[in-house]
Amino acid sequence: MLNKPINISQLSFLQPGLKEQLSNKHPLYILADQINWKLFEEAFRKHYREDFGRPAKPIRLMVGLLMLKHIRNLSDESVVEQWAENGYYQYFSGEVIFTAKDPCEASELVHFRNRIGAEGVELILKESIRVNGKGGKEDKGSIDTTVQEKNITYPTDSKLHRRIIKKCVGIAEKEGIVLRQSYTRTLKKLGVDQRFRNHPKNGAKARKADKKVKTIAGTLVRELQRKLPAESYKTELDLFDRVLRQKRQDKNKVYSLHEPEVLCISKGKEHKKYEFGSKVSITVTQNSGVIIGALNIVGNDYDGHTLDAALEQQQRLTCHKLKEAFVDRGYRGRKEVLGTTIHTPKTFSSKLSNYRKAKLKKGFTKRAAIEPKIGHLKADHRLSRNFYKGIKGDNINVMLAAAAMNFKRMMNIWKDNLAALFTCLNQMISQMLKATQITMIGNY
Repeated sequence: MLNKPINISQLSFLQPGLKEQLSNKHPLYILADQINWKLFEEAFRKHYREDFGRPAKPIRLMVGLLMLKHIRNLSDESVVEQWAENGYYQYFSGEVIFTAKDPCEASELVHFRNRIGAEGVELILKESIRVNGKGGKEDKGSIDTTVQEKNITYPTDSKLHRRIIKKCVGIAEKEGIVLRQSYTRTLKKLGVDQRFRNHPKNGAKARKADKKVKTIAGTLVRELQRKLPAESYKTELDLFDRVLRQKRQDKNKVYSLHEPEVLCISKGKEHKKYEFGSKVSITVTQNSGVIIGALNIVGNDYDGHTLDAALEQQQRLTCHKLKEAFVDRGYRGRKEVLGTTIHTPKTFSSKLSNYRKAKLKKGFTKRAAIEPKIGHLKADHRLSRNFYKGIKGDNINVMLAAAAMNFKRMMNIWKDNLAALFTCLNQMISQMLKATQITMIGNY
């Protein structure tokens, strides 16, 4: 049920509010006044009942916590904990007076993300572009793809097989099924044989232990299939069976039991040859560097095939069509998409004028700026490791990271402008003091 708004007139006049206590020059204070919060309240109202259920947390509070989480690179637990200690966080989230208690349980952020879905998070990204003003309406942009890695360990067959055994034993205990053998002591001995596989004398022993662990996993899966009802745990058991049947050179392999949609994407770098996650397309304006598109791509498609969806989202978010988009060689083969001319690095034709060649060269030079943008998205705004569940979590994470970076850009601009203003004022004051001293000495 929607929560009733607080009546500000009923607050005590003896206790000053956050608006009077905090500095109106702080970037978070300025950002809180620039965002159109009513937009979110009207859009997300449909997800709540008007007259049924427990009163929900305010929509502005939940949206503000999501923004703060990715702006400050915090976990759900950390942002809830720091909210109770930080007056600027509370003012940003719509509080009127300082509150020394947690705003909600960390798990409520999970429920709120699932409630608004990717459509609601896209609205947050659209608002972040609007806050950046003319920076999001440029005619030239840069597009590139990267990988947001999922929160899984490096997948090996032995890990997956042991995980299957653990889950099968757990299902049996939960359903009261007596297994012929739990294999606890056997697995402990096999783990010793698997441990030192890189030693020249232990290679054959380790491979034999791997095969034995796989056999045990298959035995437990088949035993559960026999003893459980027909439709009970069918999804889990089918996934286990798929993992046990997959081979080294198979395509569309399962790399994680709790995230079966994870893909193995080749990075091609010596320090990290593969990344396990999902592909992401990022669109950035060339001059201002505003992120005007952030889209999760389902599947490991060729980069050129991602342009249609990426530019469609960009036009939907900005209500503006890019005239030119500069990309790398991974997009070769595409010349025009949805009315946008696509430029890929190539040898310039002799028919082009020198002016046009210089323009294209400058565009490709500016395109390189998207690489550090992606680096900051990963290092500072939680794109490096995605902790959200499923494909829905992939879509939400990339858009929240992009929105946070757009908000952070404006916060840095306000901070720099204030610093420049204070420097100018200090210089003016020092010059006035010097002039006053000279006048006094002359009069003396």
